[in-house]
Parts: sequence; C-alpha cells; structure tokens
Amino acid sequence: MSAPFEERSGVVPCGTPWGRWYQTLEEVFIEVRVPPGTRAKDVRCSLRSQHISLAVCGQELLQGKLFDSTVTDEGTWTLEDRQLIRIVLMKTNRDAGNCWTSLLENEYAADPWVQDQMQRKLTLERFQRENPGFDFSGAEISGNYSKGGPDFSSLEK
Repeated sequence: MSAPFEERSGVVPCGTPWGRWYQTLEEVFIEVRVPPGTRAKDVRCSLRSQHISLAVCGQELLQGKLFDSTVTDEGTWTLEDRQLIRIVLMKTNRDAGNCWTSLLENEYAADPWVQDQMQRKLTLERFQRENPGFDFSGAEISGNYSKGGPDFSSLEK
C-alpha cells in the first residue's frame, strides 16, 4: 500500500510563536514545542468542537475559538519525546473548499502565500481522492483552484 497523499506530497506549515499548524482535507495538525522533559501530567489540553485550550506547567500556550468546527470525539493530543505536543483535529467539513486560513478565529493566520499553497495542496488532495489510480503528490496546479478547484462531478463519464 502506498503512503498517504500528505506524506508523499509534504505539508504546508504555518509557523507560530509556539510551533506550527497545517491541514489536510480531513484534519488539522498542531505541533507545539514544549520545554524538554515535559511530562504528560504537566499538560492540560481541552479539545472541543469549536474551542481549544492547551496549558503546560500551568502556562497557557494556546487558547481560543477554532477557525471552523471539528469532531470533538476524534480530537487527540500526544506528547512526543517529552518536548513536542502534537494535536490532531478532525474537520467537520471535509471539503477541499474548506481551507482554514487561520487556526483560531482571529489568531495564527497563514500569510497570503501560505494560504495559497494550502489551498493548492487541498485541491490536489481532492483530485487524488477522486482519481485514486493517479499520483498527484508532485503535481503543480494553476488556474482556478480556490474553494477546492473546479467541480467535475456533473460531467458524464
């Protein structure tokens, strides 16, 4: 079995003061750098449908209303190597046109170039899903790809 599209094509990260975030059609990934030696019991993480909060050793690192809704029961966080917290949120709207332009409603926005690259990647990921026999991981896209690109679903096969 081949690797998932996002592994073959790489990620388009948006840097933040605490780490970075990136997205696929289905998920939003958040990576937060924490002091080396951090233990799971030092972490307080709340993942709700439209809200997130993360505190480490009593210090609030991330808190606010998410850009869009997520599936509460499917959100997870892990502490890796006692120095990185990885949070995975499942998007409620898994359409290529649902490209989050920021992580929180008014914070951690991707700059315009990164937003453009994220939208391109989600559009290519959508094409990959619609055409499973082809590999779009190294493809370039131009033209109208905003809001998920053109819709070919109405064309006869």
